[in-house]
Amino acid sequence: MKYYAYDDFAKDTNSLIKKVKEYNPDAIVGVARGGLTLSHAVAEGLDIRVVQTLRTELYDNTHKRECLTIFGGCEFKDVKKVLVLDDIADSGDTLKAVMESLACGNEEIEFKSATLFYKKTSCYEPHFWINEANDWIDFFWERDFK
Repeated sequence: MKYYAYDDFAKDTNSLIKKVKEYNPDAIVGVARGGLTLSHAVAEGLDIRVVQTLRTELYDNTHKRECLTIFGGCEFKDVKKVLVLDDIADSGDTLKAVMESLACGNEEIEFKSATLFYKKTSCYEPHFWINEANDWIDFFWERDFK
């Protein structure tokens, strides 16, 4: 298990903002819970006010469930490009399902995804990512506030 501190998050988030800036998204979708802190920070960095969320459940602590559940929905008005943010593409199942769900019925919108971490064994590679993960990541928001 690798601890991921706030200072690393701040540095990596600024790097991610530079990477996605050229994409110029109109809106952000944060995948709850892991993508919420990142979504807020990126929204500030890109000055995007249209921020929505989807809640997913695939893991109980470090144990993966058999089925992924997506809760909620997003409404896009006058939006052409959406950046979907999560903390990590671990198995990739969550991001893959979220991206497919968002695209369904929104064919006129371009969706791209971004994460802080990506595992090469993931079934889904985000369009933008910063670090390759080889271990379980223990994010500061999962440890520092308990």
